[in-house]
Amino acid sequence: MSEAIRVSMSTSSVYPGSTSSGFEAAARLGYDGVEVMVGIDEVSADITAIKALSSFHEIPVVSVHAPCLLVTQRVWGSDPWGKLDRSADMAHEVGAKVIVVHPPFRWQRDYARSFVEGIADMEKKHGITYAVENMYPWRTGKREFQAYAPGWDPVEQDYAHVTVDLSHSSTAGQDPVKMAEDLGDRLAHVHITDGSGSLKDEHLVPGRGTQPCEAFLATVAASNFGGEIVVEINTRKAADQQAREADLLEAMAFTRLHAARVAT
Repeated sequence: MSEAIRVSMSTSSVYPGSTSSGFEAAARLGYDGVEVMVGIDEVSADITAIKALSSFHEIPVVSVHAPCLLVTQRVWGSDPWGKLDRSADMAHEVGAKVIVVHPPFRWQRDYARSFVEGIADMEKKHGITYAVENMYPWRTGKREFQAYAPGWDPVEQDYAHVTVDLSHSSTAGQDPVKMAEDLGDRLAHVHITDGSGSLKDEHLVPGRGTQPCEAFLATVAASNFGGEIVVEINTRKAADQQAREADLLEAMAFTRLHAARVAT
């Protein structure tokens, strides 16, 4: 019988709730694991605390999202390579196999210049997967700004491992099914979510936007994919806790249904 793909939840899916509440919700709702979004919540950057949360809620940490956002530029210091080292420290301590990392901002010139080779060196140094995430051009009206270097599309770069995020592919106007096919075994990690093609990064519940989420998950399930599928949705506009949890349950059920592997 084919092994089922795990469906885990990013702690960012309960924002503005805390990292601790993310662990609690993921465990209680029946997710298979947690991706820790290292951010401005102090607990998210505390390796000892994350290990304790995983143990207390009896749920594994399957991946660590390095602090790559504009709002996390000072988390774990200002050296971007140092952040990736600390991410590996956390991953090894909690048993995670994957670190999600964004490509550098264009103004991080030294970091960007050696990023592709540096990521390969990081994988060798730490013995862990660094899966570079697809991003998108920043747009305002008819203007477009290339905020990332060497580029926002990791398919075009020589990364050994890539994360595909379906909200980002929506904003970029990309076909995630084709991305998965083009990446082949380089597809190491998935952020399952959705988008309507807006200029904004929406992170909708999968199935509520225009991305081919069903076809994408079916493509992944039919492949040799051995990574993690992580629900990463925006629940900030949920009316209350009950509505937020309904969204998280819907996302989990949708993903498990469409990522189910046929028994052999």
